[in-house]
Amino acid sequence: MTKIDKSNLPSRHTSVGASSAPHRSYYYAMGMTKEEIAQPFVGVVSTWNESAPCNITLRRQAQSVKKGVADAKGTPREFTTITVTDGIAMGHQGMKASLASRETIADSIELSIRGHSYDGLVGLAGCDKALPGVMMAMLRLNIPSVFIYGGSILPGRHKGKNITVQDVFEAVGNYSGGVINKDELEEIEKVACPSAGSCGGQFTANTMACVSEALGLAIPNSTMAPAPYESRDEYAYEAGRTVMQLLSNNIRPRDVVTKESLENAARVVAASGGSTNAALHLPAIAHEAGIKFDLFDVADIFKSTPYIADLKPGGNYVAKDLYEVGGVPVLLKALLDGGFLNSNCLTVTGKTLKENLISIKFPKDQKVIRSTKNPISPTGGVVGLKGNLAPEGAIVKVAGMSKLVHKGPARVFDTEEEAYKAVENKEYTEGDVLVIRYEGPKGGPGMREMLATTSAIYGQGMGDKVALITDGRFSGATRGFCIGHVGPEAAVGGPIALIKNGDIISIDAEKGKLEVNISEKEFKSRKKNWKPKKNSYQSGDLWKYSQLVGPAINGAVTHPGAEKEEFCYADI
Repeated sequence: MTKIDKSNLPSRHTSVGASSAPHRSYYYAMGMTKEEIAQPFVGVVSTWNESAPCNITLRRQAQSVKKGVADAKGTPREFTTITVTDGIAMGHQGMKASLASRETIADSIELSIRGHSYDGLVGLAGCDKALPGVMMAMLRLNIPSVFIYGGSILPGRHKGKNITVQDVFEAVGNYSGGVINKDELEEIEKVACPSAGSCGGQFTANTMACVSEALGLAIPNSTMAPAPYESRDEYAYEAGRTVMQLLSNNIRPRDVVTKESLENAARVVAASGGSTNAALHLPAIAHEAGIKFDLFDVADIFKSTPYIADLKPGGNYVAKDLYEVGGVPVLLKALLDGGFLNSNCLTVTGKTLKENLISIKFPKDQKVIRSTKNPISPTGGVVGLKGNLAPEGAIVKVAGMSKLVHKGPARVFDTEEEAYKAVENKEYTEGDVLVIRYEGPKGGPGMREMLATTSAIYGQGMGDKVALITDGRFSGATRGFCIGHVGPEAAVGGPIALIKNGDIISIDAEKGKLEVNISEKEFKSRKKNWKPKKNSYQSGDLWKYSQLVGPAINGAVTHPGAEKEEFCYADI
């Protein structure tokens, strides 16, 4: 690769000229050579940790990235950032840290890159919030960047069937309902997660991994290979070489992520029956690039996209199965052939999306992905809702659901713990609409996921007999009639704060409606008597998050974004 001139790159401030002698002395202390110091510096960040299987292969993969950078005449500088693993944070107060961690991940990468003046970035991520957090940092900094997913876990086996962690959560409900005994619960928990990697279904991690390819930030076909596969190291190596090519050609993330590529990403979420959390993360990524792309924009795309990938939790297959039939490129090819993608979007390969897919042929002898002419359903696996209960919108995953309309009395809870206890004790009835409020971005704080509660409902055989709405979130593994992101949230006096037990709530996922039988006059009367509810987090990071975070409709972001940016780091 041609030697890259550093005279206009950020690292010139720490490595070029007499004034950089003190900085260079630090580099020599770490064993770097004069030649390495003269090359572009590429930050290689991973969310490696021992918190969960999602992240434990990332250190290994980072070494392959570094070799790719070095072989292409760049100088890699490795560092790590945090992650919060939803599967372990789920069902208790720890989940309040999950969405907030996305901002910390993006902020910490920004600060490390700024502080050390790196020229390019390769980001490796495993858990749910780490993926958008890393991509947000790339757009914020706008230096040449490549995203690498750590890969998914292999499916577990129980009684001759593939299972995931979703089945373990639902097994808890089976156990509380007397369907299985303690021994079988223990048997399931021991076999559900047999390897390193992120949750195998089309939950949030795999959804956002697909998004990274659809946006053009990831190497084609790099995301669905399971974490234990050695091919992951090959993709990582290629990512290292690719970032150097991007540096040479000055191709930046904001050249790649556009309104059109964001629309492509939303298409992929809908077509794959992906996580509702994408409706938070896509607006947040757009925000970093100064692009308006809110929940309603995402929902409009969902509405006009066929659901074609038969993936868990609504379907039958996992990421490994998708990889074996050709991975995300096959899904993209199906959508492209159906006329659902913007084909001329630039990608990190230096080619357009269409050019990347030119050699991809749709595999016929498989059941994982259908053509758009023969979809599982004609509209996306995720649907946006709006009405007098959700003026700022709400979101529901309908993939795999046969019933899309529900009407019933509200059963109101002010915390997830209250709701879970009621479910555990079976203190609800068929037809109810369980309302969990004060769990939004500000009110939680942190906008918790409700997988423990929804899985318990399903495990009790009530998944298709009740509905649940919340200003919090749902895991990508959630299934059933579960509506999240209801806005405005309860903490700011949104309509969900004014609901009372017995109010009749109507949900229509076919028409995109979420209504309650309360007149505007009655809403105003109740609002006069409403008082803000104080949460228990009056110090620390969660307090800080609650002060800064915006509404879910815009991605629950914590700063003004590129729209207010006066100077981009990449041009420093």
